[in-house]
Amino acid sequence: MPEKASITSTELGTLWLTYQEKTMILRVLEYFIEKADDEKAEAIMTNLHDELEIYVGRIVQIFQEEGAVIPVGYTAKDVNKDVPKLYDNGFDIMFVRLLKEISMGLHSLNLTMTFREDINMLFEDLTALTQKYFRICSQYLLEKGLLVRTPYVSMPKSVEFVKDDSYLGGIALNPFSQKRTLNTVEVSHLHKAIESNLTGLQLILGFAQCADDREVKNFFNEGAELAKGIIKELSEVMIETNLPTPQTSGGNATDSTVAPFSDKLMMYCISLFCSFSMGSNSLGTAFSLRNDLPAKNTIFMKDIFEYAHKGAKIMIKNGWMEEPPQMEDRKHKMN
Repeated sequence: MPEKASITSTELGTLWLTYQEKTMILRVLEYFIEKADDEKAEAIMTNLHDELEIYVGRIVQIFQEEGAVIPVGYTAKDVNKDVPKLYDNGFDIMFVRLLKEISMGLHSLNLTMTFREDINMLFEDLTALTQKYFRICSQYLLEKGLLVRTPYVSMPKSVEFVKDDSYLGGIALNPFSQKRTLNTVEVSHLHKAIESNLTGLQLILGFAQCADDREVKNFFNEGAELAKGIIKELSEVMIETNLPTPQTSGGNATDSTVAPFSDKLMMYCISLFCSFSMGSNSLGTAFSLRNDLPAKNTIFMKDIFEYAHKGAKIMIKNGWMEEPPQMEDRKHKMN
């Protein structure tokens, strides 16, 4: 009897996806480390890079032991460190923090789809690593004044229960419906969505000005307009309740038009962000009880899905979309 069970289809799939994400992050870190002008930021990114390389090696070892081909992922060909800075004023750590936020969700989900102990431990370790660097990046940005806390609120003095269905009011199609004040759960999701889109907007604006392919450049410009629209609509919801909205005080794109990354890597990065955004909007929809909020999130998800689908077509057209491992075509073998 073998010491280890063979890996399952879901384990192969989660390891493959993780390899794609981690090799992309390694390439991004290599560029940002090279261009870092803050010693603490450079140390954070260098330490993260060194630790992530170990986990990529563990994934490669599992593939080799199982006789599976090693994915291409993202290599030295996808990064050019010898170009001017594309982003300034703390964007490197802002971006790394958002990547860690995405990774936390992915690793937690992957844990639910794996069975073999060594693979469980891999995702448990990656989860702990991701949580550690998310905290480190958050504290760094708070110290630099580059991360805005959510609004403060008076502490509740008694427990309250919803008295009638007017609590659900706020349907956008009914201008006469009474909109109650946002609750703290709804504010949490609104604030996070605005914050993430602000970082994503700066990222995609930089990508747009340096992309080589004209179709890719136009795609990024379209994404910037989509992010602006989401930020505007969600900010208006918070302003209606007299709440401050997140603002970025740094992380702007420079005037460089020389790409530090391949169009392939930048397209994958935006694809990853779109997937994260759709997941976050789903959570916002599930936990928001005021009817106008799920209505807005549903429209956002439709727009983001259509945008991501357009990006997938561009990647396929250019031969940039690596195909995940496939299940056997049983029907074909039976004919």
